[in-house]
Amino acid sequence: MIRNRELHYKSRAEIKRFQEERLAETLQYLAARSPYYRRMFAEHGIDIARIATLEDLTSLPVTTKQDLQLHNEEFLCVPRTEVIDYVTTSGTLGNPVTFALTENDLQRLAYNEASSFTLAGCTRDDVMQLMTTIDRRFMAGLAYFLGARELGCGVVRVGNGIPELQWDTVRRVGSTACMVVPSFLMKMIEFAEQNGIDHNASGLRRAICIGEALRTPDGTLTTLGTKISERWPQLELYSTYASTEMQTSFTECGCHCGGHIPADLIIVELLDENNRPVADGEAGEVTVTTIGVEGMPLLRFKTGDICIRYGEPCGCGRNSARLSSVIGRKGQMIKFKGTTLYPPVLFDILDNIPEVENYIVEVFTNALGTDQIQIRVSSRDRSDEFGKRIKDIFRAKVRVAPDVRFEPAELISRLQTPPMSRKVVKFIDLRK
Repeated sequence: MIRNRELHYKSRAEIKRFQEERLAETLQYLAARSPYYRRMFAEHGIDIARIATLEDLTSLPVTTKQDLQLHNEEFLCVPRTEVIDYVTTSGTLGNPVTFALTENDLQRLAYNEASSFTLAGCTRDDVMQLMTTIDRRFMAGLAYFLGARELGCGVVRVGNGIPELQWDTVRRVGSTACMVVPSFLMKMIEFAEQNGIDHNASGLRRAICIGEALRTPDGTLTTLGTKISERWPQLELYSTYASTEMQTSFTECGCHCGGHIPADLIIVELLDENNRPVADGEAGEVTVTTIGVEGMPLLRFKTGDICIRYGEPCGCGRNSARLSSVIGRKGQMIKFKGTTLYPPVLFDILDNIPEVENYIVEVFTNALGTDQIQIRVSSRDRSDEFGKRIKDIFRAKVRVAPDVRFEPAELISRLQTPPMSRKVVKFIDLRK
């Protein structure tokens, strides 16, 4: 495949021309190699030669998560003898889906993550501490390892959890950067303060964060991001967004105004409920066409993630479009007492209540057949007055108040870390 790390700095017209050339190659590859897309082209009478511009994509059907679940094997474009690595999606919105990667796909992953680390200011002089798992069929952990190697960083694979081991590694190895779920940084800070470690004097200077929002779509820090920055000001926080299906990540530069789209690896559309493109600055569902993927490429795949696209040039000098933090996931949208909510908004409110130690947000179908929200909270203050205050805070922020139920901290911790999960669970959907 053709890669161009400098494409970020080209004009929008040059970026578009590059993507249209790669789109033509991708369509030809799918027509020749993909059982699923070859059948789709035939059933819909699609002549791929007529798809010449990015705007022409709207004439093609979208691919959904359900398509991947029902026809998983049909998306494979290579003989199994060419598959080097198998991974699965996390299954957040349904059954996990298996993805097969070739040697070239692994090289593409490495290139993408090396580019992402460069966006976040990393160089070959850094030592990257991986505070994420690399096993459990998890693509991201492997991608971070391959990307750090591609960049030439030192890499230390600690895995997730265990603050004591993380701090021992920082001391022994002199780590300067880390890949981490941001809420774990709060545990790192608390362990340091309880054990006489000056975390601001450590060598860690940048954290590339996954899985939880650090910034709102307007670029301001979320409650979690604010707490980390206030207590660890020497650590610069960078957001990165990715998914197994698109085999690509979008990472912030030092301007912290959205994740840059790697235009040489992926085509991104933001679509409304009717699969029509939304304008820059409007929220839409992230829909991707992969470029240069051999094993299981995707055409107009709807990720389920709702973001905003920013098209104006960035202050860093790059002209590539950017994506906001994820506003929410389409499948997790809650319609509660006439108000549309996404879990990240609820998380941010709870993170901003000091007495709340931990929580789970549950949504279920009530007796009237509508959405009902219950917040399961661990706190030292379990009084009725505190429960009422939590509800009042929700009314002030989002106009509606969920049910509040106090639980032991140990129970919340178990609910957040189910045995087969690779991520901390804060949202449980029990709707019919």
